[in-house]
Amino acid sequence: MSTSVQHAIAALPLPEGWSWRVESRPRRRTLGIEVTPDGEVLFAVPADADPRAVAAAVRSRLPRLAGEVRRRRARPPEPVKELVGGSSYPYLGRRYRLKPVPAAEGGRVRLRAGWLELPAPATPSAGSEALAAWYTERGQRWLTSRMPAIALRMGVRPTEVAVDDLGERWGSCGPDRRIAVHWAVMQLPASLVDYVLVHELCHLKVPGHGPAFRREMGLALPGYQSREELFAQEEPFLWRGAVR
Repeated sequence: MSTSVQHAIAALPLPEGWSWRVESRPRRRTLGIEVTPDGEVLFAVPADADPRAVAAAVRSRLPRLAGEVRRRRARPPEPVKELVGGSSYPYLGRRYRLKPVPAAEGGRVRLRAGWLELPAPATPSAGSEALAAWYTERGQRWLTSRMPAIALRMGVRPTEVAVDDLGERWGSCGPDRRIAVHWAVMQLPASLVDYVLVHELCHLKVPGHGPAFRREMGLALPGYQSREELFAQEEPFLWRGAVR
């Protein structure tokens, strides 16, 4: 079936130079469209998808997709940091300066007197992992306390919220109703972390990103479009652990 869908999409007036692919996903019930960080478009379709219906849905979304592809292709390189004293590491929108301290048995990254203290790592990658673990732990506590009230207001029941390394994705909603947020998102102001959280919670009601999904976003987070635009501006500059 995915071959038929591929032919149907190929017959559309897709912008020249697009890189795209179709994946058949048996668990899906509706069309899903994702744009990867490098600008490739992924069409995720149910195993029994109707090629004509998929093509019609893709056609209706082409203008928005084209804008997203342009934005992704123009994004700057992934940020790379040096683990030197005074370098800036934001958490919930507030910036903290890094302070290398002597390594100690069981020493961990911690906030102290406005500084983000990092026990001297054996290697830059070890330091990156320690900082990612700090963001993960802090973010887990923050989101665990924040999600219940938001989920209750939205009328959804996620099984849990987890902060993790999601690779190229900023958030996910699993078939087990588990919500996950990338630890790097915790660098953003609380209002934008909420935007990512609400986005994933809305997927408990609507799997795709079509009109129904956007209606849910509007109900859950009135005026979400301004946060969406701000997130799009900020997310290319989120540090995801690359060091030198």
